[in-house]
Amino acid sequence: MSTKLDPRDLLDRQLGRVTMYRLITIVLSVLAAVYVIFSATGIIDGLSVKDQLVTLVVLLVASYASSRLFGAIWRVRPHGESSVITALLLFFLYVPLLETDVENLAWLAGAAVLGNASKYVLAWRGRHIFNPAAAGAFLVLLLQDIVGRESPINAIWQTAATEKLFPFVVVGAFLVLWRTRRLDIGVLFIVIAGVLIVVRLMDISTDQSFVDVLKSAFYSYPIVFLAAFMLTEPLTLPPRRRQQLAVAALTAVVFAYPSWILLFTDSPPDLGAFAITPELSLLIGNLLAFAFARRLGVTFVLEQRRALTPETHELTFRAKRPVSFAPGQFAELTVPHAGVDGRGSRRSFSIASPPSADGRVSFALRVPENSSSFKKALLALEPGDAVHATGVGGDFLLPSDSSEPLLLVAGGIGITPFLSQLRHDPTRDAVLVYGVSSPDEVPFVEELADARVVLVGPARPAGLPGGWSYVEAPFLSPELIAEAVPDLAGRKAYVSGPPAMVNAVRAGLAKRCKGVKTDYFTGY
Repeated sequence: MSTKLDPRDLLDRQLGRVTMYRLITIVLSVLAAVYVIFSATGIIDGLSVKDQLVTLVVLLVASYASSRLFGAIWRVRPHGESSVITALLLFFLYVPLLETDVENLAWLAGAAVLGNASKYVLAWRGRHIFNPAAAGAFLVLLLQDIVGRESPINAIWQTAATEKLFPFVVVGAFLVLWRTRRLDIGVLFIVIAGVLIVVRLMDISTDQSFVDVLKSAFYSYPIVFLAAFMLTEPLTLPPRRRQQLAVAALTAVVFAYPSWILLFTDSPPDLGAFAITPELSLLIGNLLAFAFARRLGVTFVLEQRRALTPETHELTFRAKRPVSFAPGQFAELTVPHAGVDGRGSRRSFSIASPPSADGRVSFALRVPENSSSFKKALLALEPGDAVHATGVGGDFLLPSDSSEPLLLVAGGIGITPFLSQLRHDPTRDAVLVYGVSSPDEVPFVEELADARVVLVGPARPAGLPGGWSYVEAPFLSPELIAEAVPDLAGRKAYVSGPPAMVNAVRAGLAKRCKGVKTDYFTGY
């Protein structure tokens, strides 16, 4: 909704073309290809290209096949792309060590199988507790210890922390963390783990400069790789941001334990098969996340579907078991369907309805003519059809003090969290500035008839409520909002909508309001 070319807008637009899972698949595939090419050209010393490709094929086949098998056993449709990601992650954990003899390949395939099994066995009410790749790597090590293997394979992570590959890992990590809006979580983990490891290396490397020690830390430990591709895996994160940051901090401390514990003792305890490894540190962090979160899957049964505008639709579901949420939070829905396109079968939607005791939950979505297979499958549902939600989360919550004056800025379908909030507490002192792209696309007029609304669009719609005001403009801007809402200085701003709109108004509102909180609708 802004004509200015902002690099953040361009990045959001390009990354928003694919789902989070597809982006991770692409980035890991590129990293694997670079590693193979570097090995073939001698830039990286490692296994032969043949051994690497055999390893990768075994992991992909074992992971995908076991995912399908477990899905059939548990009578659910597995997420195929998730199994591919698990295989690619295991490739980076193991490939520098593995030789392609049958026994080692069998153990490696076992890691993929155990990782996929953990999604169903080590799970609680439809949600897996542990990162599958980390669980598979740890369980193989534990199993080998139980059966007394003399030369077990171990996840050594050297590929993920190779000097020549490191710049590519950093770029890929940034893209993933930016797309998922978890850059702060990744950076916190990197900073804490990096500081603890560097302090230890400085203690034992007195003849090296700080820069050399810093390079050694990040070239020898998979700090960045784990932060971006495993720590922020959505199904193992708690729902609130402060909880996610706490998990990142704890995982970083445990991750660096083998380093910083040596600052205090020359003889750390022998933990045997439970020695602290990167994968075990992640599993310990997963346990904290499980303790924070309400780890339950929710099944929603469709009750009603209605068209609000030519492109906007609302679906109302009833939960099979009680579901609690705060106004402004979202739920991630899974809709398995044939002909899944690149955007996948799982999406997050802000809840448009207020909390209710009867278990009803509604979602609104904009469905343009050239829409994703997911949206088409969602709209094809009939009353009585069920969809699964992997949980409820989000931090786009209004202040607990209901007397605090607020500015709510919505772009398009970004109206949905505000709809839940205003319907839950219509007495708040809130001004809603609502930007639309067309006079035909103004949903929820009746639901917001009593709210204080400033509608911004290219043409005035007919039949606006008497309490609404209209501003003719092609897009939202801080200047326009300031003119429409003169008392901005005393209000806290909440902005929800497409990244381009959010980026266009965020900085300007931060200078004019008491504070700004944002909710990015990155596309689905």
